[in-house]
Amino acid sequence: MPLDLLYFGALRDRLGRDAERVDPPSHVVTVGDLLGWLAGRDGAYRDALAEPSRIHAAVEGQPTGHEGSIFGAREVALFPPPGAL
Repeated sequence: MPLDLLYFGALRDRLGRDAERVDPPSHVVTVGDLLGWLAGRDGAYRDALAEPSRIHAAVEGQPTGHEGSIFGAREVALFPPPGAL
């Protein structure tokens, strides 16, 4: 199912985009899984997500940790670490 990703601050700057639509594989079910999958896409994502534990997320507008489910979600926002805007 397609998922809209929103990027903010330094993540947006490093990736050169503020949003994109992706269709992650079925094994990507949590925010942590999503970050890992994105980091494997290419060097820009790998570099931008080099410290995934510092990335903050919101699923459907609700803040969540890396264990938070993205199953059935339509939107995930990713934020850089505090102070890295």
